[in-house]
Amino acid sequence: MLVDADNVAPARLLPLLGLLPADGRDVRLMVSGRDAALARVRWPAYAEVVPATGWQRADVVLAAAYRPETGPLVVVSGDGDFALLAARHDGPVLVVSEAASARLRDAATVVDPVQDGVGPLRRWLDAVTGPTG
Repeated sequence: MLVDADNVAPARLLPLLGLLPADGRDVRLMVSGRDAALARVRWPAYAEVVPATGWQRADVVLAAAYRPETGPLVVVSGDGDFALLAARHDGPVLVVSEAASARLRDAATVVDPVQDGVGPLRRWLDAVTGPTG
C-alpha cells in the first residue's frame, strides 16, 4: 500500500487502515509526505513512514518503494502521477481518494470512503485477499 499523506485527508484514510490486520500480516504500508501531514494520523507500527518535503517528493519516495508483483496494490492518493504505475501493475489496483484523476479512474477501482462508506473498501479487500471481518 502506497500512501501520499499530503494528498488524502485522514477521514479518507482511517477507514481503510481500520480494515487492515492489526499486526500488519501480509501488508506492506509505505507512507510519505510532509511532517505536518504525517502527524495527522497515528500510523500502525508496521508502517514505513518517510518524511518528504518539497514538490512531488512524496511521489518520488512512493514510486521508488513500489514493487512490481501480481498481488493487490492500494494507492492512497488522487494524484495522476500514479496512473502509469496503476495501469502497469499486474494485479488488482484500488485507489482511495476524494478526487482521483481521470487517468487513475481509468486504471483502477476508485473509492472515496467519505462519500461511499467503508462497504466498497471491505468488498474490494475481501475480493482480493479474503474476508476482512
